[in-house]
Amino acid sequence: MRLLVSLCGLVVWACVSAYLASPSHAQGFNTSAEQAILVDADTGTVLYSKDGDHKFPPASLAKLMTMEVVFNALTTGQLKLSDTFYVSENAWRTGGANSGGSTMFAELKSEIALEDLIRGVIVQSANDGCIIIAEGMAGSELGFAGLMNERAKKIGLKNSHFTNSTGLPDELQYVTANDLAILARHMIKTYPEFYNYYSETEFTWNNINQRNRNPLLAMGIGADGMKTGYTEASGYAIVGSVKRRDQRLIAVLSGMDSMRVRAEEARKILDWGSRAFEKVKLFDAGEVVGEASVYGGEKSGVGLVGDGPVEIYQQIGFRDKMKARIYYTGPLIPPVEEGQEVATLKVWMGDRLTQETPLYAVETVEQGGIPRRSFDALKELLLGWIPF
Repeated sequence: MRLLVSLCGLVVWACVSAYLASPSHAQGFNTSAEQAILVDADTGTVLYSKDGDHKFPPASLAKLMTMEVVFNALTTGQLKLSDTFYVSENAWRTGGANSGGSTMFAELKSEIALEDLIRGVIVQSANDGCIIIAEGMAGSELGFAGLMNERAKKIGLKNSHFTNSTGLPDELQYVTANDLAILARHMIKTYPEFYNYYSETEFTWNNINQRNRNPLLAMGIGADGMKTGYTEASGYAIVGSVKRRDQRLIAVLSGMDSMRVRAEEARKILDWGSRAFEKVKLFDAGEVVGEASVYGGEKSGVGLVGDGPVEIYQQIGFRDKMKARIYYTGPLIPPVEEGQEVATLKVWMGDRLTQETPLYAVETVEQGGIPRRSFDALKELLLGWIPF
């Protein structure tokens, strides 16, 4: 099968372009971060991107992926918050007080409830907490890294690889800003019952109180997550999320030279994103966006709709250099079921892909009779299907 775009999709391109904004790299915003991305969490619109596919060491940002594995296990019933995990000598030595890194001061050979470990990892960035979880779930850090990479692939991370649960330096471990934004958006949308841990400003364990290292939480800007990180190789990094009114923004920045700059740049991009854009509804819920061709069906095509309204954020004052097209692998082969995901509406700002919205069949299309199948076979033989 070839990648196709329907004729109706070409019409959508012409209609939608009048509503959308100019390229994100020309939107008049600059950051000193070497890599950066700003995303609207609801629509997935990329509001700003700078070197988003550059690979860099994740440092403690890898702990976001560690928590995704844990939250998934809790959601599927594999784990309970009350489950206890044993503190091995390896976890105590590698991630504990003697290691010189971030720790929750877990006691050797003790047992700790999973909920306390989660809070230790999220609030205190505890390396010992990560290793305790990794060993308890997979027997070893290596085994747990396999779970991390399996889940990363499943949720759509394309340019990241994990080798441990802590983010401690390893030349084979890397992430990108784009992938971290996908991960953060996934966690916020998929695990709302656990996301509140990221907004906790402090946590006390073993009578030691430690504060959350996320500088955004204390700024009064609506921040409620997520994580900071640092390595000499990649500089200071942050994944931050802000909820203002009915909009949530996710920012990922890396490659800054101090904690002060990290805090300033993160606040700056989130402030700009919350003020410089407006939501535009392209299609109402249930409104047909376009049509996909069906080969040999009782109908020659099927209407496509979004899962609710199809919306995008555009920069205020910019109305040009945008295009959108419908992509699908086709022609579709019947039966096509109502509600089946069959296509994607892709939106660009200039040459930068900013949003991909799944599209679904508006009705069921069964296989057609012999005359219809013969007609479609002849049409394909003589004319072919329209390639993009």
